[in-house]
Amino acid sequence: MGETDFSLPEGTHTVVMGMGDANGIMRGKRIPAGHWDNICKNGNAYSIATFAVDMTCDVWDTPYVNFDNGYPDFHMFPATKPVASPWEEGVAYCFGRAEGMDHKPVPLDPRNALIAQVERAAAMGYEVNVGTELEFYLLDPETMKPRDKGIDVYGLARAAEMEHVLGPIRRHIDACGIPLEQSNPEYAAGQVEVNIRYGEALQAADRVVMFRSLVKQLAIVHGYHATFMAKPFFEESGNGFHVHHSLWKDGKNVMADGGKLSAAGMNYLGGLQARMVEASITTAATPNAYRRIQPYSFCPSNNTWGGDNRTVGLRVIEGSDSAVRIEQRNAAADCNPYLLLAAQIAAGLDGIERGLQPSVKEEGNGYENTEATPLPTDLSTAVELARNNDWLKGVMGELVHEFQMQQADRELDFFAQQVTQVEIDRYMTSF
Repeated sequence: MGETDFSLPEGTHTVVMGMGDANGIMRGKRIPAGHWDNICKNGNAYSIATFAVDMTCDVWDTPYVNFDNGYPDFHMFPATKPVASPWEEGVAYCFGRAEGMDHKPVPLDPRNALIAQVERAAAMGYEVNVGTELEFYLLDPETMKPRDKGIDVYGLARAAEMEHVLGPIRRHIDACGIPLEQSNPEYAAGQVEVNIRYGEALQAADRVVMFRSLVKQLAIVHGYHATFMAKPFFEESGNGFHVHHSLWKDGKNVMADGGKLSAAGMNYLGGLQARMVEASITTAATPNAYRRIQPYSFCPSNNTWGGDNRTVGLRVIEGSDSAVRIEQRNAAADCNPYLLLAAQIAAGLDGIERGLQPSVKEEGNGYENTEATPLPTDLSTAVELARNNDWLKGVMGELVHEFQMQQADRELDFFAQQVTQVEIDRYMTSF
């Protein structure tokens, strides 16, 4: 890391540096430029509780960090060269990395899980490239409802109507070093999809963390609230996180063979399919996220695979050799990208090592395939699949796995203790 240029753009007075927490939410500090050289040399101190809080910042005792050891520090160091903010004069943004006080990786940092799989792929001679598609809603911050009405997916009139906020989001985030390929209105009022250009897997996950943070910040600047919550409105489309995988070796896409999926690609696909169900906790970590999994909703409900088919969980996209890839379609937009990609890449590499083959290709409606394995439709089932899963523990690391199980249990307990307004409306006057 010492050879990387972390010098500040001219005129910088403040550096914003952050990294993903236990849920892939970007957390950090604003640092005066005069203190930057010291940060680069010695790091910036944070409590390790940064990796032991839920999405609401609630904290509890975990095996690694707790009241008995006093919630000690780790240091955050810059990982990328700071880039000037196009919307805040004199402010630069920088992505960070965690280092323990012993100068070793922090065991609770979920980024380590993906680093391990990237290194595993490299040892096999591969570079994993990943492209990401994320959906989110732009809402009125007062009503928490969309300002537009009705569905106008891909509608250019709707796109023009939203350009006053989406234009800056595209331009400014691209200028921050996250290459955006396109944006479009999605399948609900207020819903948008943005595609991030493919890149090396760890870089792709870092970009997702920073992208989600910057979208929320830019939305605030333009008078909106942005949410990547998986299913903010039950009757409307959920927010998905589609992942496009390709494997490269010596400058060539080894998933491609004459524009079709290669033998290695079929093995990788077989691995993805084999682990898709048991790894559901990495694709959907909250009770709300499982509300996305509905038939005929363009969110897959099982582990089918097919070609250019949006009813399946795994979609094989063919064409030129450079474009051949596998798209996994079941993740929610609010999941942790490090754990998501770590599990998917681990599954794919297992498929290559073990010579796995996928099931018969789905040629029709994947929702009606009765032989495919269904995806969990509730968090309790996903936790049951994950809790004693040695493969998943190995991918996540035992401490991260334990934290994720604890967090899921807490979410389930919280929801079990609520009486909802729907229950009150339905039953209070009837009984």
